[in-house]
Amino acid sequence: MTPVMDQVQLQAFLNEVFPQVRGLFEVRAQDGAMTEMYMPIGDQNLRPGGTVSGPTMFMLADVSAYAATLAHIGPKALAVTTSCSIDFMRKPVADVGLIARAELLKLGKTLSVTEVRLFSEGQEAPVARASLTYSIPPKG
Repeated sequence: MTPVMDQVQLQAFLNEVFPQVRGLFEVRAQDGAMTEMYMPIGDQNLRPGGTVSGPTMFMLADVSAYAATLAHIGPKALAVTTSCSIDFMRKPVADVGLIARAELLKLGKTLSVTEVRLFSEGQEAPVARASLTYSIPPKG
């Protein structure tokens, strides 16, 4: 699939439409098949025991699936998550950022399905895997 938005356009759109999370996410790549995002991790993202919290990982997975969808449908702020399943597989490293690699598996007229793998920066094995479905607003 050929994307209609590149990484620069995706980042600009996220910054404009979601100013409340500006600076929390960096779109690092968008090549049509995969969208890669980065999220720095700080104390506010940790839970007791010194690991990255589940809500933090969910947030990155969700924003990455959203960006992967928008890359192919264009800037539609009202696309919304309708389903998410996340598997936490390994303890993330607490003092490095998280990387998300989102692959759009299906893009229909009303729904998109994306798989996202999350990695602690510098690590090869994923710390989590998520499957997300987005509802795409009707044209018009």
